[in-house]
Amino acid sequence: MAEAKGLVKEPTPRRLRKYVAQCLGLKAYLRCPGDGRSQGRTAATALLWALFMGVLLRRAAFAGIEALVCSRARRALAVSQSFGDDALGYFTERLDPAVTRQAAVTALRHTKRHKAFDHCPFIGLALDGTGAGRSRQKGCNLGRPYCNQKRAILGYHHQLVLLSVVGTALTLPLDVEPYGPGDSEYRAGRRLLRRVVGNLGRRFADYVVVDGDYATAPFLHDAGHLGLSVVARLKSNLPELFAAAKKRFCRQPPHQVFRHGKDRVEIWDADDFDPWETLRWPTVRVVFTASTSPTAR
Repeated sequence: MAEAKGLVKEPTPRRLRKYVAQCLGLKAYLRCPGDGRSQGRTAATALLWALFMGVLLRRAAFAGIEALVCSRARRALAVSQSFGDDALGYFTERLDPAVTRQAAVTALRHTKRHKAFDHCPFIGLALDGTGAGRSRQKGCNLGRPYCNQKRAILGYHHQLVLLSVVGTALTLPLDVEPYGPGDSEYRAGRRLLRRVVGNLGRRFADYVVVDGDYATAPFLHDAGHLGLSVVARLKSNLPELFAAAKKRFCRQPPHQVFRHGKDRVEIWDADDFDPWETLRWPTVRVVFTASTSPTAR
């Protein structure tokens, strides 16, 4: 009996739901996820939890979720009633995204409050472009055409900017911002960063990681006003800074050398490069790295 008491309980959907509701503070969200249906026979909480289970079991397609909730596994999954994939479509099309965004923020705040990030010296945010939902016909105003080499339209897809929490033991996707025709990843990324920091608070994260396309004065000023440092990849979009850094570092020995596994890593670091004309910074820091693998020799 003493050994039995010391055993860790196996995870089940019901225990997972209790953890999500209590430890992550999402009890209210599970009950009221922002359901915008004017009519609906299936409870929103059943549909939402079925979506969670579908993602965890890698059956995220609506037809796969329908097969789960219409099988004998439904009760074990803690889904209160069965339904079809059309009910899921009707439900998700009318969900208020602001409610889900706030739920994700609530879960992150609870995670940080429970000291899950205490071992992390710095918490960061990462912005990157992604896509989803291809179709041959344009289904909504956000659909962007994709073409072949002859510029003939092959179909439409949705493009998004994804923001994730990084610098912790897990990379945690937090929010997305779509952008349609006439918009751009850059503008969507600026909107997304302002919204996320507004929801999380200025003290949650320390820095933001972006691709070189975001290394422009407006975005860097945005991040500075939000209390964030910026880690941006230096590419040919800033040719003068790139050339100055390359010229200086090629004449110097590396400032640090260490081993990462079997690789030899060299680092050059200087924080006194001149900013470009529109950037209201006194100086710019550039870090250059080079690694050598024994298999590459």
